[in-house]
Amino acid sequence: MDPITQQAEMLGARLVALEAQVSTAESCTGGGIAEAITRVAGSSAWFEAGYITYSNSQKTAQLAVPAALFSSVGAVSQEVVEAMARGAQRQSGARYAVAVSGIAGPGGGSMEKPVGTVWLAWADGAQCFTERCLFAGDRDSVRSQTIRHALDGLLRLTAGENPGQG
Repeated sequence: MDPITQQAEMLGARLVALEAQVSTAESCTGGGIAEAITRVAGSSAWFEAGYITYSNSQKTAQLAVPAALFSSVGAVSQEVVEAMARGAQRQSGARYAVAVSGIAGPGGGSMEKPVGTVWLAWADGAQCFTERCLFAGDRDSVRSQTIRHALDGLLRLTAGENPGQG
């Protein structure tokens, strides 16, 4: 079994024990986190919803991310992923949420935000933790690393740890 599926199975077991649900809000991974979670039989008991909000307008429409953030800090930012995670919690009613926004490449990077830059946010009730990562490799590699890191963060969060300090 591949490591991503193993992480998703562990997450499912933990969420079942907690009697809690999780939702995802994804940009650069295009639904990859939700897909990994739903590989697990019985995930409907603990996976509430997945939002693929690739465009800024859909981040605003589906998750209520303030449109002004895109011009002030950009889509790949701490503020946007926090708003995405909060929006996923609000819309779905799930206790836990994870959100990701990044530059998977091969284009789109800048000096300030090079290809491989990904912001992640993990929310549990009123708490929200964020982390900025710089993943190496091609588009598929950046996306895969993001999915694994997002799931690892959810495992840490559901264990009562800070997911961004791993």
